[in-house]
Amino acid sequence: MKFGIAFGAVVLALAGSLSLSSPQAVASSDEIVAARQASMKAMAAAAKTIAEMFGGKRAYDAASFKAAAEALSARTGPALMAEFPAGTLGAPSGAKAEIDQARPEFEALASHIGELADALAAKAETAPARITGDMRMGAMTSMDGGSLLGKRLKTTQADPAGLPAEHLLHLILQDCSSCHSKFRQKVK
Repeated sequence: MKFGIAFGAVVLALAGSLSLSSPQAVASSDEIVAARQASMKAMAAAAKTIAEMFGGKRAYDAASFKAAAEALSARTGPALMAEFPAGTLGAPSGAKAEIDQARPEFEALASHIGELADALAAKAETAPARITGDMRMGAMTSMDGGSLLGKRLKTTQADPAGLPAEHLLHLILQDCSSCHSKFRQKVK
């Protein structure tokens, strides 16, 4: 939790420095890319923590679940959008320059991930001492169609707050994958 607060302060300081007019006060593109990469790694670690808890690879701990969910919430939505200013895209960064040409699509994805992460953080705020059935994807009663892996949840549900925590995580990861497939390039 302290890391999340400290990192948030660094991001805010960095964002604040970008708005100043003094050339010495403006963060370099390298610094922005490094901060963005650190944020992405923190989000990946938080998502991995939660996924491992639901997958049984890590012991569930309500405080760790809450900290990881809050880390995701703090780094998505507007915070995520702010990490991709023009001039920091393209090589040597992994962020494709196409983000600028498709800024509305990029921001819609970042916003949606933020809504999902906020809903996950709200659920984590009152997380029980153990994983309960209503936290699991199987807790959904609204099913639609099927697949080789079983029934799929309806994707038309508008309010993420009504989804189980495990499903919210899967939707977050799905949106992250969509964003990366469109807007991320391999860095050599």
